[in-house]
Amino acid sequence: MQKKPVLPADVVAAKHNSNPISNEMTTTKQIGFFEKYLSLWVALCIGSGIFIGHLAGDSMQWLSSLELYNVNIPIAVLIWAMIYPMMLQIDFSSLKNVGKNPKGLMLTVVVNWLIKPFTMAFFAWIFFTKIYAAFISPDLAGEYIAGAILLGAAPCTAMVFVWSYLTDGDPNYTLVQVSVNDLIILVAFVPIVGLLLGITNISIPYGTLVASIVIFVVVPLIAGYLTNRILIKAHGETWFKTVFLPTLKPVSILALLLTLVLLFAFQGINIISNPFIILLIAIPLILQTYFIFFISWFGGRKLNLPHAICSPAAMIGASNFFELAVAVAIALFGLQSPAALVTVVGVLVEVPVMLSLVALANRWKY
Repeated sequence: MQKKPVLPADVVAAKHNSNPISNEMTTTKQIGFFEKYLSLWVALCIGSGIFIGHLAGDSMQWLSSLELYNVNIPIAVLIWAMIYPMMLQIDFSSLKNVGKNPKGLMLTVVVNWLIKPFTMAFFAWIFFTKIYAAFISPDLAGEYIAGAILLGAAPCTAMVFVWSYLTDGDPNYTLVQVSVNDLIILVAFVPIVGLLLGITNISIPYGTLVASIVIFVVVPLIAGYLTNRILIKAHGETWFKTVFLPTLKPVSILALLLTLVLLFAFQGINIISNPFIILLIAIPLILQTYFIFFISWFGGRKLNLPHAICSPAAMIGASNFFELAVAVAIALFGLQSPAALVTVVGVLVEVPVMLSLVALANRWKY
């Protein structure tokens, strides 16, 4: 996943050679090959992981025991490899433009931090404790809710650039809103997650929660920003965007796929014993995604935002920073936890659902 998107060559050329919100672009917009079929790769990882876990048996426990301060070391390395390339592309100089679209930014902040985490918790509570009461025990329901809360409290900071581009969003505004959300995550993620998990009576190891934010957000954010400044100063912005970032992108992709394989190697027993659990988890996550999109979209229309601002505001609200959610779920609840499974199902459903919202935003273009 990427921060300021590493798009296909035709997309990069279009961004440099034409107005991204112009209707006169002759280049057909398309999502990158990996992103387009992300759900397929995730499905393959599910199958591969379950198969590997079945073959490995109890030997998988040795891998899960490699922990430092309750954080699994192999998974931490892989997730860091996912997040660091995204952070390389952050440009906090864009924050000087924060006042140019105040209503759009206000909508983004309100939806992402005052509405979305709480509606996600509500949907999860309704489904896992009420609608699914006959299928899921109260203890399992609590962990499923926890995983959903982690997804809801982590607004997208990567794929939103792709969704914005595909809907003719303003790329400068998208960069501003992502930069602002990155800063808010540093201070708001822990208290919001702590509040919502506390309401659901889930024990919260705050030390592990804070450590996860430091390991998976603060450190890669600082490292990525410093690397960004150093490399651009040494080689120029064009080289950085067109040579370095595309070269690094496979590292992030490979890390994501290996993480999913390992997760499902540990989750195999849970899934085989209840093969319908992925579908049950997916339903509230999908409903939440559409619900937040509609709130953001019609809120933007009510505020008289132009399409190029309304569209990315709606997209960032609907999608999730699932890399962070997966990392924190593993740190808090473990590799084999139902909470970690929920965050991975979030990866599975995100691309097809978001592509449907891209189509809807383009159909409603004004």
